[in-house]
Amino acid sequence: MIPLPALTLVTGGARSGKSHYAERLARAPGLALRYIATGQAFDAEMEERIARHREERGPGWQTFEAPLDPGPALAGAAPDSVTLFDCATLWLTNHLLAEHDLTAETDRLLAALAAAPGPVIVVTNEVGQGIVPGDPLSRRFRDEQGRLNQRLARAAGLVVAVICGLPLALKGALPPLEDAP
Repeated sequence: MIPLPALTLVTGGARSGKSHYAERLARAPGLALRYIATGQAFDAEMEERIARHREERGPGWQTFEAPLDPGPALAGAAPDSVTLFDCATLWLTNHLLAEHDLTAETDRLLAALAAAPGPVIVVTNEVGQGIVPGDPLSRRFRDEQGRLNQRLARAAGLVVAVICGLPLALKGALPPLEDAP
């Protein structure tokens, strides 16, 4: 059994393999699997993405839909379970578009993560390595995502960047995982 820290952050760009790696990491300790989904299907393309994620994840996951408040799902975790929160980027987007106080919501998220009875793996996107966005909302999103990622990384015992499907430990040590199927 591979021990996980209380909080692990897995980051990377779009289609970097971060969710797949986070799922493998969650399966490694042999604990009950829990999944907190933050995506919302507002159109057919997003419905298809969500369905594809479910199919790729496979059976055995208890899923919680929590686009804004993952607190109850995190609090309800058993100590012998691992929770995958996928993803912080969509969670932030949901709050930004709802015009919520992002600092207060981030504080609530971090408190809920710290209080979770079992280990939690958070997936997030690294969005600050591209060009400066051309409009104020996109620039604000990029800045807020960077701030959120920094706070999550400070709280995490393990921070992993996934690039081209390959994990790189930024903080802590990568646990040994069997090769992906």
